[in-house]
Amino acid sequence: MIYTNLGRTGCKVSRLCLGTMNFGERAAEADSHPIMTRAMELGMNFWDTADRYGGAGHSGRTEEILGRWFEGNGSKRDQVVLATKFQGGMGTGPNDRGASAFHIRQACEASLRRMKTDRIDLYQMHHINRDTPWEEVYGALDVLVKQGKVVYAGSSNYAGWQIAQACEAAKRMNFLGIVSEQSKYSLACRFIELEVLPACRNYGVGVIPWSPLDGGLLGGVLGSDKGERRASEGVQKKIEGRRKQLEQWEAFCKELGETPADVALAWMLHVPGITAPIIGPRTMDQLRGNLHTLEIKLSADAMAKIDAIWPPVGLPEAQQTSKSPHRLEAPEAYAW
Repeated sequence: MIYTNLGRTGCKVSRLCLGTMNFGERAAEADSHPIMTRAMELGMNFWDTADRYGGAGHSGRTEEILGRWFEGNGSKRDQVVLATKFQGGMGTGPNDRGASAFHIRQACEASLRRMKTDRIDLYQMHHINRDTPWEEVYGALDVLVKQGKVVYAGSSNYAGWQIAQACEAAKRMNFLGIVSEQSKYSLACRFIELEVLPACRNYGVGVIPWSPLDGGLLGGVLGSDKGERRASEGVQKKIEGRRKQLEQWEAFCKELGETPADVALAWMLHVPGITAPIIGPRTMDQLRGNLHTLEIKLSADAMAKIDAIWPPVGLPEAQQTSKSPHRLEAPEAYAW
């Protein structure tokens, strides 16, 4: 396993993050526990979940599945950097969601009970906070940190300016602030390269990409009729709109002698500022396959070819031949 720092902290996390969103919804508990056990054996020490995970009408179920694993593997808890999230609706009451100090305290206690642990190593705001001042958010998190119930704070689905705002507010309050941002990012969805990635690199905020295979689109959907048929309805629509790109993509990966999923993840690990993409295995075979990603080294020529197939967003046509287009930021990405 390869490790890196979690943002600007000294905490070491694996370069692949075990995503647990499928546990309890697409993977039964009997299948989820062996995946966690094997991930631990392989050194994958960074695990991500959320209070809302578990499937429609079953919020909290995924955290409960993790809790029962920790209960049976108590000696392993300190080896896991455990991340969860708050802010989504967990009930019908007006304070059962959001980023108020009232909700943060309740949400944290509930997650601790479900996961049968005494602390959350990375506590992330699941979406942007539009109605609570940072003084209140950080004040609540500071209390939890001092109580030993939270170690680090993170954000998810934030824009670049919101990340800057969060970091500057933390400076004013003499609080560590957010150390990570969890964003949607893949070759097929590169918007965060414009401002989110530059903001995170500037402030020392580690980026944890979710949906790095764009819902399976980049995982080799054209490789067999079975793969295309099994794709979700949303992915099937994307296939038709991007079939030419996908044909080029899968042919390129075949030339490399690697699977499209592994190349997509390996590409992401070559992007500066990325801490660990989240993988969400539903089976042991998927977990084993993802680990090969860490062994793939992409040359500058290979990176350029990938950019030619999946160009950065907002790039004027004249700039698409740039040697490192995947590193262009705003405003150069769309202006001069």
